[in-house]
Amino acid sequence: MQREPHLSNAALMARRSAAVARGVGQAHEIFVARAANAELWDVEGRRYIDFAGGIAVLNTGHCHPEISAAVKAQVDLYSHTCFQVVAYEPYVELAERLNALAPGAFAKKSIFLSTGAEAVENAVKIARAHTRRPGVIAFTGGYHGRTMMTLGLTGKVAPYKIGFGPFPGEVFHALYPNALHGVSVDDALHSVELLFKNDIEPERVAAFILEPVQGEGGFYVAPNDFVEGLRALADRHGILIIADEVQTGAGRTGTWFASEQWPVAPDLITTAKSMAGGFPISGVVGRAEVMDAPAPGGLGGTYAGSPIGCAAALAVLKVFDDEQLLARSRALGERLTAGLRRIAAGEPAIGDVRGLGAMVAIELFEQGDTARPDAALTRQVVAEAARRGLILLSCGTYGNVIRVLVPLTASDLLVDEGLALLADSFAALR
Repeated sequence: MQREPHLSNAALMARRSAAVARGVGQAHEIFVARAANAELWDVEGRRYIDFAGGIAVLNTGHCHPEISAAVKAQVDLYSHTCFQVVAYEPYVELAERLNALAPGAFAKKSIFLSTGAEAVENAVKIARAHTRRPGVIAFTGGYHGRTMMTLGLTGKVAPYKIGFGPFPGEVFHALYPNALHGVSVDDALHSVELLFKNDIEPERVAAFILEPVQGEGGFYVAPNDFVEGLRALADRHGILIIADEVQTGAGRTGTWFASEQWPVAPDLITTAKSMAGGFPISGVVGRAEVMDAPAPGGLGGTYAGSPIGCAAALAVLKVFDDEQLLARSRALGERLTAGLRRIAAGEPAIGDVRGLGAMVAIELFEQGDTARPDAALTRQVVAEAARRGLILLSCGTYGNVIRVLVPLTASDLLVDEGLALLADSFAALR
């Protein structure tokens, strides 16, 4: 098919509607033509500042030259053998690197897959194989993927679960602590104890799974005393803790893994998204004896840990070292938080500014009343920002959170320009 010489967003949207299933959402009616670092240009030539980062995939920015070079070099050598047929050294090196980065004073091993949902599915498989137990306890507001198992784990119905059940059994949901919405750490831990009393005995639970910072759920940070309490329950009953770091990992929160900032170590960690700078790869890293529980052949996949994904991930690690992106993540988080608080000072609708490292969000309420989440205003702000040239994403159980996932490689000047566009968007809607 010959491409149209002058594409427009509207024309492409019409083609999309005719050809692509409606279940594939799209936040903005924009089609990209090219991108660089924290900017992109649509097919009509309009420039945008990217505060979405491909949903936390572009911590190293669009088309980082070192990552692109690594991928091109790998393609010239070999693009696929299937690691389970003929192995390759980059997979092993990447495992060694992640094992060294993961928190916990114990031996670790890793596996690689293709998507975040695959990583979560395999973490559950590994936990069940090790403990010989079926049950998994997840948390309200958590998001773990769109496969059937991960939908079962996800603690948010709309839009992910509608029409897709029944979901896998032996999955239960406890409360995730959320002080802003009236759920204390004690409430959350008590809800786990209630599950033990009412739904499943702890001796049948393989794992707890939680995000250190809830992504789709609204960027709520897991309090340290909650994690400590969960660890105590886990140790008491022989339960594993899985940290789902698909979105928080790869330096977004100021450390390579957000769980490095926990007072206790998880047993398993899932990772994906930014670990390869936009190329598909995911992983599970954890205690060696736990990771070794499945028999040979029980883990893997045709494209799992592809050579191209491994090459990209190793290049990402080099870029993080060379450009000191962990320190940049912390500094950027401070800059974003300060800028958003300045906006909040003049906007009564902004009831909270929060985050960890450069994973930062604002939550909107009607006149700042935390009992009245304002999803309508959130949608309006996101749309107005896009009209002004700023790409944002909303999230949250109530659809009233605006999240910022700008590439860590973005300049202060560009970040400040984006914050100014956000402030202008609020002002335009008063």
